[in-house]
Amino acid sequence: MTAGWRLVCVLGGLLLLLAGCGSGEDTWARIEASGVLRVGVDPTFPPFALAEGADVRGIDVDLARALADEMGLEAQFTYFGYDGLYDALTTGQVDALISALVVVPDRTADVAYTGSYYDAGQFLIAPAGSDLTGMADLDGRALAVELGALGHVEALEWQRRLPGLSVITYGSVDEALAAVAAGEAAAALVDSVSGRLYLRDHPTPRLALLAEPVTSEPYAIAVRIGDRTLHRELSAALAALEANGELERIVARWLD
Repeated sequence: MTAGWRLVCVLGGLLLLLAGCGSGEDTWARIEASGVLRVGVDPTFPPFALAEGADVRGIDVDLARALADEMGLEAQFTYFGYDGLYDALTTGQVDALISALVVVPDRTADVAYTGSYYDAGQFLIAPAGSDLTGMADLDGRALAVELGALGHVEALEWQRRLPGLSVITYGSVDEALAAVAAGEAAAALVDSVSGRLYLRDHPTPRLALLAEPVTSEPYAIAVRIGDRTLHRELSAALAALEANGELERIVARWLD
């Protein structure tokens, strides 16, 4: 190898090293100085984010603005398809992702997640006043599920433990919940977003979502692994919104 090529290789290695160091930089000073929190959102997932003309509305948009306000910042949004969100974060196009993201353990080498701000897991919905407290109470009863959905898969697992559990499949979440309302099943097992939207749009006969999830699917905010101060500030702001009730008010505005 010539001296010239050795120099090129050394310089290339230094550039790669510097790029790696940059990805681990704590950018809070820049964010605080600018007064702007750059947020990446996928605007195709209602009710968390949905484009309406030039505007985007939803739970994630309201949450991002509330968090930014809590930190003394202004939220600035950039929109990506779901597949482009993490690339936008790791390449520095945005500071945080607030976009109904489930924690992905394989990404934690590059990404840090806050605590959960919403659990989109599977919940039981039963008639108001039912004596059901959980899946174990369904032995000898019928459970409505959407055919092929995660609730169906989970119900089949429970059916192995509860020989008396009857699992009835329907073509949609709405059909499964209508069956509960009609008395064809003791409860339905559905994801919390679809379930709450149904309850919002069908107030009678009154059904209720049980408090404890059967399976958990927490949504969290993602930042670059090196942005420790931003992670800490976002976590503190999220805790404050939860403590003062603003987080639940934001969620209820769209789901209840």
